[in-house]
Amino acid sequence: MGIVSWIVLGLLAGGIAKLLLPGRDPGGLIGTTLIGIAGAFTGGWLSVRLLDKPIAGEFYDPATWGAAIAGSLVLLIAYRILFGHSRS
Repeated sequence: MGIVSWIVLGLLAGGIAKLLLPGRDPGGLIGTTLIGIAGAFTGGWLSVRLLDKPIAGEFYDPATWGAAIAGSLVLLIAYRILFGHSRS
């Protein structure tokens, strides 16, 4: 998979993470989208480094989607913990 497909995967994973964790985010839609993209990259990297599970080169691989969504969830939770109370 190339960079563009990881970005698309991140956009979709960020949307799924937002559906799983509803509520107001400090960054809004753009912030959540960027967190989704970063989460896809982070989830893929962690899957390779920590779990010793290489990511397949296919866009429709369930393990790739799971890693991207998990990475997005982790970053979204961390973002809410760090910056969640900046709005009133």
